Amino acid sequence: MARPKAGSNLSISQLESMLSSRLADLQHLHKEHSKLSHQLADVEKKIAALGGKTKGRAHIGGGRVKNEKSLVETLELVLGAATAPMKVGDVVDGVLKAGYHTKSDNFRGIVNQTLIKERRRFVSAGRGLYSIKGKK
Repeated sequence: MARPKAGSNLSISQLESMLSSRLADLQHLHKEHSKLSHQLADVEKKIAALGGKTKGRAHIGGGRVKNEKSLVETLELVLGAATAPMKVGDVVDGVLKAGYHTKSDNFRGIVNQTLIKERRRFVSAGRGLYSIKGKK
């Protein structure tokens, strides 16, 4: 609805009518926004189920992913099954193939930090190469 020109003399009933009309429009837009938000959340869930990522939006209604095993436990499984030291990228692939779920945009960095931090479990076998401690 167009704004009235400054200085126009509107009656109270006309102002109330304008206000009522704008409130109805606002209510309609809130309902439409809610509907579209739910549709977008459904699409984002489908994208995530296919292993894709959405850009520019936070995951709606997601929260943290719950895994059966911790990242450290999954790293132990992957590196324990390896016959030779593994590159960080290969470790990341192994962890994901083992069923570990994440929403992190920088999961490789998380894995690398965990391998460095958990020195009592993992050992660096060279630049970017890791193995489980005690395994040769």
